[in-house]
Amino acid sequence: MLALEKGLIVQGDFRLEAEMRLEPGRRYAVIGPSGAGKSTLLAALCGFLPLARGRLTWEGRDITDAAPGERPMTMLFQDNNLFPHLTVTQNVGLGVRPDMRLSAEDRARVASALERVGLTKHADKRPGALSGGQQSRAALARVLVQGRPLVLLDEPFAALGPALRNEMLDLVQALVSETGASLVMVTHAPDDVRRIAQEVIYVADGRAESPVPAADLLDNPPPALREYLG
Repeated sequence: MLALEKGLIVQGDFRLEAEMRLEPGRRYAVIGPSGAGKSTLLAALCGFLPLARGRLTWEGRDITDAAPGERPMTMLFQDNNLFPHLTVTQNVGLGVRPDMRLSAEDRARVASALERVGLTKHADKRPGALSGGQQSRAALARVLVQGRPLVLLDEPFAALGPALRNEMLDLVQALVSETGASLVMVTHAPDDVRRIAQEVIYVADGRAESPVPAADLLDNPPPALREYLG
């Protein structure tokens, strides 16, 4: 379990308070108005932003000051963060070893991940030769090979059309179900929440609320959330 206790994140004049417990194998959506701090919350969980106050623990172990690479999670950003001069295989391999010194076992892991996301035939291509959906699959494969127990998604499929986005959401759901990983996904779309999330973390007015069941919240939203959802 990942627990954030009495957390406070500060960026200039922006402040975000948060306290939550994320259970293994659960799928969480993070929703709220633009600028409310959704991406900021994920960045703090991953260690890209420090906590100004509070404590972050994983299975009872304090990881508040741990470097991003030492935390039990991986993050997929909106722009996929693929290196244009590397092949798909090399980009995915970075998820195993940043120095690219892959063993035979490592290369097998990369090949397996590419097969799982349907990119085996594109393994030697560079990102510029791929479609938007294929680039998303490559980035997802890099997340997959890391084998972390928490997967954080910061709207990585926002630029895709509805059909392709739904396809990617279904693939993500299948992958985390297979591995038993927890999923934390930032989204603006209520349809995405209903499609994939079991619980919702609502971020607004300087606070990230504790997770609540997704269906209950969307069917009976509080006034602020009802206004946000339209």
